[in-house]
Parts: sequence; structure tokens; C-alpha cells
Amino acid sequence: MSLISEKAALLLIDIQKGLDEVAFYGAGRNNPGAEQQAAALLDRWRSLGLPIFHIRHSSQNPDSPLHASKNGFSIKEVVKPLNGEPVITKNVNSAFIGTNLLELLKQVPTQTVVLAGLTTNHCVSSTARMAGNLGLKTFVVSDAVAAFDNRDLNGKHLDAELMHQTALASIQEEFAMVTDTDHILSLLKT
Repeated sequence: MSLISEKAALLLIDIQKGLDEVAFYGAGRNNPGAEQQAAALLDRWRSLGLPIFHIRHSSQNPDSPLHASKNGFSIKEVVKPLNGEPVITKNVNSAFIGTNLLELLKQVPTQTVVLAGLTTNHCVSSTARMAGNLGLKTFVVSDAVAAFDNRDLNGKHLDAELMHQTALASIQEEFAMVTDTDHILSLLKT
């Protein structure tokens, strides 16, 4: 399989400055190298001229670091879009709801998407599930996504790594192929 011949699209989801405000999202975070892995994927996609879509979240909560009025709304420098790279703004978890993402993918045309970004158990998972339901071949890059600590219904602390692994296990094979950066890069050999 070659992601090049499939014109696989890279979806960089919510890699925004506001997600550095860890306390707002639940204190701890796993996988501190996720953005660097996403940047490695982005570099390879750019070098091959493959389609790239930057997705950003526009929170409707005015107190959120991801509200359009806040500095945190900006995409992080490590994956900053170049001129001409589409930036799609969403205000729900899935990058397909209320956006033209599916139409843009059809224009490429491609039926294959590779997801990296934040957070594993929210917008990455929601986008992967919907992509799978739409019939797209979907890859989630496990070392290029990350999660935050959470609490269960009884208030018990749930570690970010547990949230991350549970979200990945929940989408593996049913909605997406969960893999890592090295494997994706191996599918991009010319």
C-alpha cells in the first residue's frame, strides 16, 4: 500500500496554542512529543505535495482558550500552515460537521485520511469515527495525538495515558487503523 498513490490527506486537528493551557483541560497530559511527530508528518506531506488540511476548534465558550477572541485560537508554530494550505474552522468535535472538509477531500480526490492532533479522546476520535462511517480509509497516528487527564462519573481521577489508550482502543479496526509515525512514513516511500 502506498499513501502517495492514494493521495492520502493529512488532517492536523486542533494543534492550537490554547491547548498548552493544561489546567483548563484537566491538569495532566500524555505524549508531550505529539506535536513534533505531527510536524514530521507535515514535513513529509509537504515534500511530496500531498493534500494537507489544518483543522482548528473555535470554542463557543468565551472563557475557553480556544475561543476565536483568544491568543490560544492560533495554530501552534510547529505546524503553522503555509500560504495555500487550507485551514478549516469547526465548533464541534468532528471536523466533518458544519465544515466543507468532505467536499474538499472529494475534490482532491482521495478516500484516505491520516489524523494527528489533539485530543485523542475528543476531536481526533470524533473525526476518526465519522471518517470511518463516511467510508474513508482512516489512519490515526498514535504518537502524534495526545489526551488530558479526566474524571469518571464518580469523580475518580483518570490518567491522560489511560484516556489516550482507551480512545485508541475504541476506534482501532472498527473506525480506523491505529498506527505510529514511523509506519506512516514507511508508507510514503517514493
